[in-house]
Amino acid sequence: MKEIAVIGLGKFGMSVAKKYSQMGGNVLAIDSDEDKVQEISDFVTYAVKADMMDQDSVKAIGLSDMDVVVVALTDNMEAAVMAVLLAKEAGVPKVIAKCRNELHETVLRKVGADAVIFPEREMGLKIARRLAVNNLEELVELSDNFCVAEGKIPKSWIGKNLIQLNLRKKYGLNVVGIKKDGKINSFVEPDTPLEEGTIVIVIGEDHVIEKIFQ
Repeated sequence: MKEIAVIGLGKFGMSVAKKYSQMGGNVLAIDSDEDKVQEISDFVTYAVKADMMDQDSVKAIGLSDMDVVVVALTDNMEAAVMAVLLAKEAGVPKVIAKCRNELHETVLRKVGADAVIFPEREMGLKIARRLAVNNLEELVELSDNFCVAEGKIPKSWIGKNLIQLNLRKKYGLNVVGIKKDGKINSFVEPDTPLEEGTIVIVIGEDHVIEKIFQ
């Protein structure tokens, strides 16, 4: 799984960080509020207090090791801009920024954000997807067309193992875990047959996931 950092631990940032961590990914959570850092510290790989306006402290965090940085700082435009700039300067391949409005979006794109998200729109899309895709349980967008999702396996997968299904080659999907009784097991035996009702956690392109879990 990709190494991600989440900058800004409001409700949105907290949700992304915790969910991705639960799915087995490594998460670096960053906020200037010590209470928020402490609150999330037990749920993520690393939790760090840092002020985005203090460039030296931010550079010491290690953003250059991240595959994706999520900037969730809509209440502080200046800090959001600085976070995007510092992440891109550190060589982060994908920087995703949360936006409040179109002006915010325009500014963040100009300073280097690779993708922007409007939580209200995304929630509407997520709800629509869950209504339209019968077996899809949860979905977290990682980019414009790539996501982590958990869903009930299709009937055609029942009794087959991951070796037989060969999902990576056929669909470009990576199975990163199985969810059972509310608990996630990130170690999946490739030769163990999948049972009816099994919930798998996968990473792949949106359109592929929507088609498979339809």
